[in-house]
Amino acid sequence: MRTRHIAGSPAPLGTFLECGGANFSLYSRSATGASLLFYDHPDDIQPSRVLTLDPAIQRTYHYWHLFVPGIEPGQLYAWSLSGPWDPLRGKRFDDSKPLLDPYGKAVVVPKNYDRTSASVYGIAASTPPMKSVLVDPTAYDWGDDKPPRRPSSRTIIYETHVRGFTRHPSSGLDENRRGTYAGLIEKIPYLRDLGITAVELMPVSAFDPHDAPAGRTNYWGYAPISFFSPHPFYSSDQSPLGPVDEFRDMVKALHRAGIEVILDVVYNHTAEGGGNGPTFSFRGIEDATYYLRDHERGQYANYSGTGNTLNANHPVVRRLILDSLRYWVNEMHVDGFRFDLASILSRDESGQVLPNPPVVWDIETEPSLAGVKLIAEAWDAAGLYQVGSFVGDAWKEWNGRFRDDVRDFFRGAEDSVSRVADRLIGSPEIYLHQGREAEQSVNFVTCHDGFTMNDLVTYESKRNEANGEENRDGANDNRSWNCGIEGLTEDPEIETLRERQIKNFFATTLLSLGVPMILMGDEMRRSQGGNNNAYCQDHEASWLDWSLLPEHAGLHRFVTQLAERRQRRDLGPEGQCLSELIREAEIIWHGIRCGQPDWSEQSHSLALTVEIRRHRMRFHYMMNAWREPLLFELPCVAGAEWRRWIDTALASPEDIVSWEEAPIFHQHEYRVEAHSVVAVVARMEDA
Repeated sequence: MRTRHIAGSPAPLGTFLECGGANFSLYSRSATGASLLFYDHPDDIQPSRVLTLDPAIQRTYHYWHLFVPGIEPGQLYAWSLSGPWDPLRGKRFDDSKPLLDPYGKAVVVPKNYDRTSASVYGIAASTPPMKSVLVDPTAYDWGDDKPPRRPSSRTIIYETHVRGFTRHPSSGLDENRRGTYAGLIEKIPYLRDLGITAVELMPVSAFDPHDAPAGRTNYWGYAPISFFSPHPFYSSDQSPLGPVDEFRDMVKALHRAGIEVILDVVYNHTAEGGGNGPTFSFRGIEDATYYLRDHERGQYANYSGTGNTLNANHPVVRRLILDSLRYWVNEMHVDGFRFDLASILSRDESGQVLPNPPVVWDIETEPSLAGVKLIAEAWDAAGLYQVGSFVGDAWKEWNGRFRDDVRDFFRGAEDSVSRVADRLIGSPEIYLHQGREAEQSVNFVTCHDGFTMNDLVTYESKRNEANGEENRDGANDNRSWNCGIEGLTEDPEIETLRERQIKNFFATTLLSLGVPMILMGDEMRRSQGGNNNAYCQDHEASWLDWSLLPEHAGLHRFVTQLAERRQRRDLGPEGQCLSELIREAEIIWHGIRCGQPDWSEQSHSLALTVEIRRHRMRFHYMMNAWREPLLFELPCVAGAEWRRWIDTALASPEDIVSWEEAPIFHQHEYRVEAHSVVAVVARMEDA
């Protein structure tokens, strides 16, 4: 029995509490020696205890393991590995470096942490390292928490940033709760009132905030150092175990409000960067396993644009990804994942694209992930674009073509009418060949990466000088339109047009088939001053300024009313919501004349009738992206009257009204103002 306690077990990887102690297990194929380091405090430089493993009894195949009696949750630890130094062959061992456990469930960062301490050139003896924390995943009372499991047809996603959502002084929260998981809990009533059913959180796995140009901070979080640990700086409780429990408090509170939690996960690269980057964990444990390499040049392959790319289809890395996803679902109760640069998951060890990538099918067929929302950002930084062709049956996709085509249409680009028509009905041109439902398409006009919606109608050129890269970073193809004046203006006509364009974008997103996604703060015209790549801007320019809410109360009301009508299930005896009914309806296309759609390159107008015969209802949408008003002919509705539901050219509160209060429109034509969207509805019960 004593020998078993000393030797421990190779499974499971990471840590496991049992028998009055904990088992530790680590994969490293090429290491020649391993030590486990224990620390008493986050700011400790030197370990208080070092246990050197005996490979004769504490190594099984490629797994180093030992059982340590008497330690408890909250214990700080790290690994140290010795072995060859041969970077060109993926061997970067340095026993002076404390290494984070790849399976660690929490991370602590010392107050005086210096990223240079993790340099490939050695560790400063006076600098404390980051440490992993021993966690008991079962030590939390979930009560009666259950996943909402909301159907995709009844889902409205709000992409948000945990810190940016409540960090601004205008949030009204106490200083210690601003920018935290606890702070987000306090804003749940706002999310419910807005009509949100799922929050898509930008990366919350522990990341390196120092992975940014000098003098700046990695704000977005796409620089992971751990795939299991909640980011410690998003917790108001800075004890070693505080972030784990506070994250779960947030999930439980969101579930109680009927809101799902989708995590933006980064399984395509890490914060260790290129060959001269820091070593936190993976590089010092088994570099050749974890990263793709360009063997001809002896460098890391870089399909992520960050200096390294995870070797996602290697069996060990596949296991890491699957174990991580299972952990977030089973122990942290999250409801879905958005996979950053998901096309990298399709690459093999040489970087070639696989027709059936193993890791994608592993995720697809994992029983514990059944029913979990899986969303792919179906492209990578090396030009691979898989929107409409990402492998797998359960996967949904960020529809980048919806974003581009809707932007094109409303800025008056030529040859955009037929494209926007396809986007309105779930992009069958893209997805129908796979026999997928419309909800495979996640529809958005803006996301964290690019202009906010306010900036989309304010700037035609990006303003990224603050990032320190002389405005070279960020996308140049923004498909934006400043409505006549570049930048801020007090011209009331320009401001009215900009507000109208924003309402056009929201109406199109929330009335189209597919899963709509809204970017944090767009509903109150949050601006980043034209910065379309604010990844390193952790200050008030990126945070949500809550004082914008009363200033733009009309727009906020417009979005809330749209979301509420999309969700309501009072349209028929089956209790279907609007998007479900539209998916089953007959669609008739028009131009400004009924039955005569204009698909020409010069066309800037479109209309469609949605006829739901079994519920005796009709909807008629008219879209005018032309610079002048247009008269649209209305279809005849025998036995009913058209009621004006939406007109984005009208001021609040006339721009959108409840169906019960919608005014009857008796004329046979409707004047649709320039750059506006109109929706009318007819119900046979009005007869």
